[in-house]
Amino acid sequence: MQLSPAHHDERLTAPRSWWVIAVLIGLACALMLVPLGTLPLLAGLVGGTALAGLAVSSYGSARVRVVNGALAAGEARIPVAALGDPEVLGAEEARAWRTHKADTRAFMLMRGYVPTAVRVEVTDPADPTPYVYLSTREPQALASAIRAAQAGASGGAQA
Repeated sequence: MQLSPAHHDERLTAPRSWWVIAVLIGLACALMLVPLGTLPLLAGLVGGTALAGLAVSSYGSARVRVVNGALAAGEARIPVAALGDPEVLGAEEARAWRTHKADTRAFMLMRGYVPTAVRVEVTDPADPTPYVYLSTREPQALASAIRAAQAGASGGAQA
């Protein structure tokens, strides 16, 4: 099945090193329970690893999608007709928009372990959100999908 150019789907999964840290947290929990015996030690290992793994999995489950004429980022759903032209941000520019250039009114789905991003102005005058900032490992593909969805939403004619 061939996906349209206006389709993009990306999960911002956590890096592998975070999973190693989750296992190390489980080991630390087990070590804290050594004086209590074998069963508490095993419970600490399993429970600590499971809880840390759940936290890593939850944080790394954020998705950025362009489907059916809308940008879906985390819990937000924005029609592409309410968006301006996407701006691809390299690592340094993305960091600047996450820090000193950031606007507190902006919607930001950011992950510090993803160095690149896309910033899109919100053109809807009724929406107080000035722009959307999205961490993405594929900024060119996301920007292209947004542009293709905008072209499709406007019937192929873009002003």
